[in-house]
Amino acid sequence: MRIKFLLCLCAGTLLLTGCSTNTELSSAGQAVKFTDAQPASNCRLLGNVTGTQSTWLSGQGGQDSSMRGAANDLRNKAAAMGGNVIYGVGSPVSTTDKYLSDYVPLDSKLQGQVYQCP
Repeated sequence: MRIKFLLCLCAGTLLLTGCSTNTELSSAGQAVKFTDAQPASNCRLLGNVTGTQSTWLSGQGGQDSSMRGAANDLRNKAAAMGGNVIYGVGSPVSTTDKYLSDYVPLDSKLQGQVYQCP
């Protein structure tokens, strides 16, 4: 009985550890830049994208680490769309999120517009 319990405990720990990893920046994502200035007229808007990083049970690095993971996810997704610039990055927060975040760790999210600029 104890062996089964220990095996289940080990398996559960390994599964939960997988939930706590940060999103790594891909080589294509490294070429994507954030900007606060409206992209030039010769840049083409490809669409909007949202990057997320789960904070559930991670506890590693706190909010800064979680936001960095969300930014990496955002850059990776923009690169996959063929973009190289992300404009107007913001963090969407609903009314529910404002209240829940004090009690429950929520996913970190960033949104922005993806552009392809020469």
